[in-house]
Amino acid sequence: MTDAVPDALTAWRRLASAPARAVLLDGFHALKHALRFGAEVPVAVTGDRAAALALADELAPDVRERLAALLTEVPHDTYASLVPRPHPTAVAALAVRPARAANLRVLSRTPRTAPVVVLDQPRNLGNAGAVIRLAAGFGATGVVTTGPLDPWHPTVVRGGAGLHFATAVERLDAGELPPGPVFALDPEGEDLRGVKLPDDAVLAFGSERSGLSAAVRARADHLLSLPMRPQVSSYNLATSVAMTLYHWSATGGGPRSSWAY
Repeated sequence: MTDAVPDALTAWRRLASAPARAVLLDGFHALKHALRFGAEVPVAVTGDRAAALALADELAPDVRERLAALLTEVPHDTYASLVPRPHPTAVAALAVRPARAANLRVLSRTPRTAPVVVLDQPRNLGNAGAVIRLAAGFGATGVVTTGPLDPWHPTVVRGGAGLHFATAVERLDAGELPPGPVFALDPEGEDLRGVKLPDDAVLAFGSERSGLSAAVRARADHLLSLPMRPQVSSYNLATSVAMTLYHWSATGGGPRSSWAY
């Protein structure tokens, strides 16, 4: 064991002892995205450094140098003991969670160039992560959740592939939604295809089981519905968000860029 291993484990345990500040980056892609979008990453470990750097050469040459400086190889059993569920890439890191005040400034700033996505009382951690990944890809200003689910839970971050650092992610009460016209998705709403969504829209999505809460529905300026074949009860939450953000981007909003890993 090299001297770097105990140093990395000491740093890991120190940051992990402050769970309100520590964000687990579970897997190569989560770490790659966090570095790309400016995350502070004090410590990263891997069970196979050569394989991790080979992935960087193939998929993320832009962060390869930073990964080489950051990654400490540890025995695979040691790596596995640090994470809830070992990732196939055998890479894990701890980042510092962005300050809430900084995220709130981003969410409250107007005018905006991209919508804010609101997940009203979400229940499924993986779905929340998938939505954050979508929102980051479309260049949304941020993702807000209401209710008890922590949008920075490790399972959400894993589902988001580390892209929490590419957009502002916070939990707020229904009465604290960011400024802007609220477009809430509801089966009784106007067909989305006939509406042009403004860049400063607040796009609210209810849970798959119970839909919008009364508090968020009361805040809505507009109710919108997604096209759906009769007798199909609902779409997956991430699918609904993707359809809505795509409609916004197709009518003039959103980034113009090519596919990237």
